[in-house]
Amino acid sequence: MAGTVVVTETRWSGVKKIIFDWTSAAPVADGNADGVTVYPYEGVIQRLVFIPATGGDKPTAAYDVRVLDSDGIDVAAGNGADLSDTVALNCFPHSATKPIEHIIAHTKLTLEVRNAGNSKKGRVVVYIR
Repeated sequence: MAGTVVVTETRWSGVKKIIFDWTSAAPVADGNADGVTVYPYEGVIQRLVFIPATGGDKPTAAYDVRVLDSDGIDVAAGNGADLSDTVALNCFPHSATKPIEHIIAHTKLTLEVRNAGNSKKGRVVVYIR
């Protein structure tokens, strides 16, 4: 059984907020989850937030998340590798370990979660201007 991703997309004047709520695959599976946005986006990625669930739903330590554009480029610039299972990570263009400023043009975003453990949860939020 594959994991699931629920995508919530909100647009305000000038800012788009895309929320990926993910649940990794159930036991006897790979602990992965994938999902794609409904709408294509354009603009500049301004902020990315990786939020692990808590308690029994928290993912395995050092799980990996990529947010891919339609060309297969990780707009998170590798910041989603080896994530903490207890601490959220906030990435901004100039304060991230690896800058996330990434221009996208009419592209759907694909979330890939890997190595999160069986039936674990988390959230990824992408802000675009």
